[in-house]
Amino acid sequence: MASQSDRGVPLSTLSPKYLHSNSTSHTWPFSAIAELVDNAYDPDVKAKQLWIDMTEIKGEKCLSFMDNGSGLNYETMQKMLSFGYSEKKAVNKHQPIGIYGNGFKSGSMRLGKDAIVFSKSKSMSCVGMLSQTYLVEIGADKIIVPIVCFEEGKSDKFSVREEHKASLQDILSYSPFETQEELLAEVDAISSVCSRGKTGTRIIIWNLRRTSTGATEFDFETDPYDIRIPLEVCEELNDSSPHAKKATSDIPESKYSLRAYCTILYLKPLMQVVVRGQKVTSVFMAKTLAWTEKDHYKPTFLDKRIPITFGYNTKSKDQYGIMMYHKNRLIKAYERVGCQLKANNKGVGVIGIIECDFLEPTHNKQSFIENDMYRKIMHNLGIKLEEYWNEIRYRKSKENPSSTVPVEDTITRPDQTWVHCDDCMKWRKLPDEINVKRLPKKWFCSMNPDPQFRSCLVDEEAEDSDNEPSYIKTYKQEKEEKKKQENKIQQDKQDLRHLEKQELNAMDREMKTLEQQHKRILRQLNQKSPFSEMIQMNQPLQEVAVTAESPLPSSSSQAACSTSTTPGLPSSPSVKPQRGKRTQLVNSQNTPKRLRTSGFQERTSLSPNPVTMPMECSYNAAVDITSEETAAVPQHY
Repeated sequence: MASQSDRGVPLSTLSPKYLHSNSTSHTWPFSAIAELVDNAYDPDVKAKQLWIDMTEIKGEKCLSFMDNGSGLNYETMQKMLSFGYSEKKAVNKHQPIGIYGNGFKSGSMRLGKDAIVFSKSKSMSCVGMLSQTYLVEIGADKIIVPIVCFEEGKSDKFSVREEHKASLQDILSYSPFETQEELLAEVDAISSVCSRGKTGTRIIIWNLRRTSTGATEFDFETDPYDIRIPLEVCEELNDSSPHAKKATSDIPESKYSLRAYCTILYLKPLMQVVVRGQKVTSVFMAKTLAWTEKDHYKPTFLDKRIPITFGYNTKSKDQYGIMMYHKNRLIKAYERVGCQLKANNKGVGVIGIIECDFLEPTHNKQSFIENDMYRKIMHNLGIKLEEYWNEIRYRKSKENPSSTVPVEDTITRPDQTWVHCDDCMKWRKLPDEINVKRLPKKWFCSMNPDPQFRSCLVDEEAEDSDNEPSYIKTYKQEKEEKKKQENKIQQDKQDLRHLEKQELNAMDREMKTLEQQHKRILRQLNQKSPFSEMIQMNQPLQEVAVTAESPLPSSSSQAACSTSTTPGLPSSPSVKPQRGKRTQLVNSQNTPKRLRTSGFQERTSLSPNPVTMPMECSYNAAVDITSEETAAVPQHY
């Protein structure tokens, strides 16, 4: 059963059931179609045009894809129908999107059970088939892909090699085409439509997937120039009619319209897409916004800044979020971040555009692998988007402070007008006064009003450099200025409080010093006076001589009898101090009180001679000065 190598080692094989299980990675039908569009866009094919249509073959609805690329030979056809073969390389900065070698298989088998490929290259014409129905009917236990090559003879007749006749027979038996002439007619259709080099590839998918009601999951009737997903198939909607209005407003049109999806599929479209005979209006997504500003994000895991373009949606304010691209290909559309996820009006109408080549997309190219880098970029995108929203609101309020109309309700047209040449596929910038809606369906460089870019031979106009500085966030500058002023006021208040605290501390220290001096004075006053001790010992004061220690007032006469009660007076050596009540001898004249310093009188020599106490001063003349002395001493300073 198992195939073996030349050495007898078993080879791994794929069961036919894998075709279906592999296709289930595409939960959304348009993601499967995008895989086939990418194959035509990649630099190894480099098609300039791609036609997507619905065609009927023998009464059965089929999907057809045809490009005018370089075509396939037998070897490249076999790799295309096999798994994991991808040899795509960048050409002139045109990065390939397909990297896993699985896009055609997963995409085509998601759309239908069977697919047939016609391709015309410069050397030959090939036909290949990938069919689940065929594998089931022949009872295959491995995936088999019939491929046949037609070689053109001298008489314009095609011949088939002997080794390809079995494949030809199987294709005629299990495909909608029953004769060799029918196959060659499809090959000739490539040459007739693809005038550019007369090479290209045509893919037809039949046995389209159907819903539980038996209808196909595509709506071909509502719009004859579009392929739509019915409401019952659209993932965000239910079958109930109230959601019909939501499908055209809150839900982005690109979710259910293939035409709308193809307009935003590439960040900068390099290929023209035609859906059901009508050209898709290519959109340079970053040039369709209003109030456009460019910001940058510098991740820690990269050496360069990542540019981010912000602006307001000019078509519908209900369609907003981050457009995340990878190598020019849309991966996630209208992904809401930061303030847009909250139940308020913050961020409404704002679109952000970023090319995340540093992230790794999932193999169905509808999301990124959610690792640490992805989570960091999503968090910072939310911060950047809210900063942009605050800045635009701040500018609008400065321009018109009395306006109450939200910014998203005032947007009517984009900041710039860009158009795609139908011949050279180059983008040209038009003057602002030109309305892009009034341009003809087919536009060429020769119609450009700017003579500098009026030829297809002239290169595209240079875009803004990624090294240019980010836009100035004036609202943050004013906010920071206000914060600085508030901080300065707060600092001044703190300095004032600190100064007041220092002054209070100084006053407190002074009060403590005064209290200590007061206590010393009280202790000195409580010491025993020499006169009180002499009174207690009943010793006469007849011969006691007292030397005046302080100057007498010049304006008054000398006191006849004066007694000092301060400790500054010297004590007589013959008289011992004695505890008792302090007394003062007075005469009929008032003696002015002498100033005290720390409880003691300083020695001065204003009077050279000592004053001798007269004998008339007796003990009975002494008076109690306790109350007067105490009253003379200040209790508090």
